[in-house]
Amino acid sequence: MRKSEVLAAESVACLNKALCHLKDIWEEIGIPEEQRLERTNVVKNHIKGLLDMMIAEEENLRKRLTASIESCRKELNKVCLELQLPTFQEDRSNTMLQQEKDIRTCLEVMLKEKSQRMQALKALIEQDQDLCDILCSEPYSISASSVPSLEQLESLRQHIAALTAEKEQRHSKFVELKKKIILCMDDLDQLPETSFEKDIVCEDEEAFCLSKENIDSLKVLLHQLESKKAENERICESYREKIQELWDRLQISQEDRDAISENMTLSKKRNMEALQAEVNRLEELKLKNIKNVTMAIRDDIAVFWEKCFYSTEQRQAFVPYYDDNFNEDLLSLHDAEILRLKQHYEDHKELFEGVHKWEESWRLFLELERRATDPSRFTNRGGNLLKEEKQRSDLLKSLPKLEKKLKAQIDLWEQEQRREFLVQGQKFMQFVTEQWELHRLEKEREKQERHLKKNKQTEEDMLYGTAVRTPTKRRFLGSMTPCKARKLNATSSTSTGTSNSTMRSVFGGTVCHSPVSRPPISASKGNAVRTPVRGKPPNPGLAERNKENICHLNCGISGGLKTPASPQRNFSINSVASTYSEFAVIVSAESVQSSEISPRPLSQSAPQTS
Repeated sequence: MRKSEVLAAESVACLNKALCHLKDIWEEIGIPEEQRLERTNVVKNHIKGLLDMMIAEEENLRKRLTASIESCRKELNKVCLELQLPTFQEDRSNTMLQQEKDIRTCLEVMLKEKSQRMQALKALIEQDQDLCDILCSEPYSISASSVPSLEQLESLRQHIAALTAEKEQRHSKFVELKKKIILCMDDLDQLPETSFEKDIVCEDEEAFCLSKENIDSLKVLLHQLESKKAENERICESYREKIQELWDRLQISQEDRDAISENMTLSKKRNMEALQAEVNRLEELKLKNIKNVTMAIRDDIAVFWEKCFYSTEQRQAFVPYYDDNFNEDLLSLHDAEILRLKQHYEDHKELFEGVHKWEESWRLFLELERRATDPSRFTNRGGNLLKEEKQRSDLLKSLPKLEKKLKAQIDLWEQEQRREFLVQGQKFMQFVTEQWELHRLEKEREKQERHLKKNKQTEEDMLYGTAVRTPTKRRFLGSMTPCKARKLNATSSTSTGTSNSTMRSVFGGTVCHSPVSRPPISASKGNAVRTPVRGKPPNPGLAERNKENICHLNCGISGGLKTPASPQRNFSINSVASTYSEFAVIVSAESVQSSEISPRPLSQSAPQTS
């Protein structure tokens, strides 16, 4: 049983007890029945009125609760609809008080969420409007009066973040372009003229509208200024080249040159005007010295003729070069010719430099070839012999590669220009082939001369005996053991065809030979010319004493000439030195052996050669 029911039962019992007590009092007093009835009726009416009043109050409370529930339920549904949330699900089993409490609590939460969303929307709209004003773009499309959804708020935040990043990027770009524009204007001595230029230079950076159109306009303005600056620099550079050329031709003093030294480095507007004035002054001075200037230009033309490998016919084609009637027209023709030659050289500079490099390498190669036949190179110090041999070997490898590269460049040039590339009036590869052929013929001629000289010396030695040749610059001390001598002789005999030096030694009559240099890919191949030379037969009485010298009759030269052997005996040379130290040891050994085997009589000794 509920406590309220127990309390109600106690109330009824209390009322009954009160009525019984009233009845006892009335009986003790002796109140008549009519008055008792009247008094009991008053008690009943009083209690009934009190209970009716209490019941009316409770009924009124129930009505208020019902009205409140309905009102809160309607408002809650409306707010959920605005917030785009599902409607509140009530628990119908709850009492009216609990239902009213639940609905009212949920409504308060929803109203708070609505207020927060509206405040966030207001702040985001203000930020978006500020960014749009700076970037000159359209605001984000969203209603400021309706409650936004969470997705709409997130989308607006992302939009504002993108605008903020775009603003930072455009602002940094604007600052960068502004600095460059100011520097270009300073270099050009130019002040802002249009309102847009004044806004860029003079206005505050934060006040500038960072629209895409303005950024593009900034880029266009910067490009125009840079183009104008580049044009001024190009003009100033042309003025400087012209001034330098006229200074050299007119032989202007250093003091006059230093007067405009500042203008020779800067390219501002005032510098360009000063350079132009200097050019005009020098042009007037040039007209007063036409002959000297023309002769100076002719010197430059001759230099470029050499650089461009002009043939005699090509040089004679420029007739004004040989005209001595100096006037302005002749000077103009020379100016035009030197400009044409300079442009021609610049257009094909790589090709001309390659040809010059080949010529320098070829001259060095010929010089090294000449040194290879010099006997004194074996007496030097410091390892120059090895350096020269290495350098000559490198040139033998690099020259064909360079020729092949130049041939490819020349073929491409001839295809583009549709004319032949001439060097000194002939095709370059033909010129290279001729140089190699001349070198080969010169080597053959030198071989024949050495062969004839050797045969003549051999005949004299066979007739009059072998002269002991003593080195004058350097003596080789010490001797070799037989084992070492045999080892060196065996080694030198295997390296006869690969020796790196060519000379007729002055020590003890020993002869060393170097192989003929390999021709390049452009050189023609031909068989070596062999010219047999017949010597006189040796005196039998002196043959035994001169057997060391007789062994030099059959000297094998790679690609060179050979002399028939004597009928008595065949000999071959094994002492071909490939290095300086080996050469010294072999010569020392053979000198000792020669002195032991065939001593010369005093009556037949020949004068010594130093």
